[in-house]
Amino acid sequence: MLCYTRGRFAMRECAATQPPSETANLLTIVILSRGRCGLSKCISAYMMTMAATDFTVIVINVILYEILMYRLSNKFLYSTSFLIAVIYLLDITLEFSQWSTVAFTFDRYVAMCCPKLQPKYCRVKTLNILVPIILILLCVENIPLLLLFEPRQIIGSISLGVRPRLDILTSPMFGTFIKLKTIQCLFIAFGLIFLFNGLTVRHILLVSKARRAFRSQRSADGRDMEMESRRKSIILLISVSGSFTLLWLPVSVTYFITSYNVYVNRDYTSPAFIAVQIGTLLTYLSSCSNTSIYAATQSKFREELKTLLKFPLSFIVNLVKKKSNQSKSFLSK
Repeated sequence: MLCYTRGRFAMRECAATQPPSETANLLTIVILSRGRCGLSKCISAYMMTMAATDFTVIVINVILYEILMYRLSNKFLYSTSFLIAVIYLLDITLEFSQWSTVAFTFDRYVAMCCPKLQPKYCRVKTLNILVPIILILLCVENIPLLLLFEPRQIIGSISLGVRPRLDILTSPMFGTFIKLKTIQCLFIAFGLIFLFNGLTVRHILLVSKARRAFRSQRSADGRDMEMESRRKSIILLISVSGSFTLLWLPVSVTYFITSYNVYVNRDYTSPAFIAVQIGTLLTYLSSCSNTSIYAATQSKFREELKTLLKFPLSFIVNLVKKKSNQSKSFLSK
């Protein structure tokens, strides 16, 4: 959302918390792409999409904007057109992170609650169609961002830096645009997540109750593997969507209350401005939360993570053993 993008101008100190999440997201993508976590291809594809989105946010927001632009004296990095493009892309990736979570929640709802629709919808092919559609809609929706900024200074024929155009920022039309985007996040995106999660949990509880009654009548012994699988899926779903909601909700609520006026009259000591900045920091922290969730809820993911982390050491040990065996073989001759 726009509030997160514009909040970055006073949040450079949060950059120090982000580089570890870049490595975490890369590890997540590598582990899931190996297909050894015991998850379906569809779930793995959604999880890789969310990890790739988080990685993109880190690259654009932290590495490019927070580190390179503030530490390298390069006119290209400070050019107005390049800065506007970066802000535009950051806003799109942040909103895509929202809607990828919504799409994942809906996919799990269909998989568990809609058996007739499940074979047709819960496929990697559906995700491959859904991702471009969401990206195109977000690109069109955020076109007004390209008109919001103007050059901070012009040296010769070169435009450097950006600053908000107050005539557009304070216009009623732009205020309506911001309100609609905030409502879209706060009520539509979060509302859909709560709705689908609630329906999914309700369905799982009803099915579990019915299966327990049926198994008690049949005096069945042993573990119900199907219900255990459903329980793990619901834990994963609630953990991912719950973490996303908790980390994004503060800035959405604060910005819905304060609106864009918090940036028009920028007061760094204002409680409203501080609240928005803290909320912005929480949204950045959400870029590294999913990897921890996967490790906490998926035993096979933990095993693959350990194997991947041990690989460099194992490679060196095997290489040393191989060289040692070759030397012994040569000496024995």
